[in-house]
Amino acid sequence: MKLLPIILKRQLASYACTPSTYLHIAAFLILSVTLARYVSPWPEQNSSDLQVFFQFHPWLYLLLIPALATRLWADECSAGFLGLMKTMPITTYEWVIGKFLAAWLVVGTALLLMLPLVVIANYLGRIDNSVIASQFFASWLLAGSYLSVGCFICTLVRQRTVIFVLTLGLLLTASGLSSILDSLEHQAPIGLIDSLAALSPSLRFSSIDDGKLTLRGTLYFLSMILAFLTATIVKLNYTHS
Repeated sequence: MKLLPIILKRQLASYACTPSTYLHIAAFLILSVTLARYVSPWPEQNSSDLQVFFQFHPWLYLLLIPALATRLWADECSAGFLGLMKTMPITTYEWVIGKFLAAWLVVGTALLLMLPLVVIANYLGRIDNSVIASQFFASWLLAGSYLSVGCFICTLVRQRTVIFVLTLGLLLTASGLSSILDSLEHQAPIGLIDSLAALSPSLRFSSIDDGKLTLRGTLYFLSMILAFLTATIVKLNYTHS
């Protein structure tokens, strides 16, 4: 664990030195505000939270998360990183957790850049800031679960384009699962639909986007993150051996 902060700083520096990082964050913020302003008009809505902004995050993360995921392992794999790991006193656990936390912090920074909206909302009317805080946290958890998926995909392939496409495709399926389940509502058993709905990150996020952040919802996202990070560590260890 001693070298984890070094890996974290190195990955953060990699993001900071890449212009595409700023472009994707800017696109994420601009689209978030634009969609909330014109698709679900705000501030005309009489609401005590910022749900009108956060409801689009499962789809907007399809732009941001694959871009961040492609930089997690592509450089190291293409440069013979797995062979270099044998000569360095760094554990796979430290590499995976350090890189994941760096990407997660970048997403957290993007979310913090939305804080002016909180100031504007408080100026315009009565706002429940505890609900808004829960919405920020829920969105960050959703991004973490998406990033853990992207982190695992990076261990399966090396080409950046393939990583981006696979991550985008898998996250698109997860985000659109609710629409698929709605179309199957009268064609499949209710128990099967409910089981699949319970596995959908976007549906879980929708249930807590209104500020009702429950322990069950939090544990779902944390368990998803833990599962995919564990799979990433196992895959790297297997490849390394």
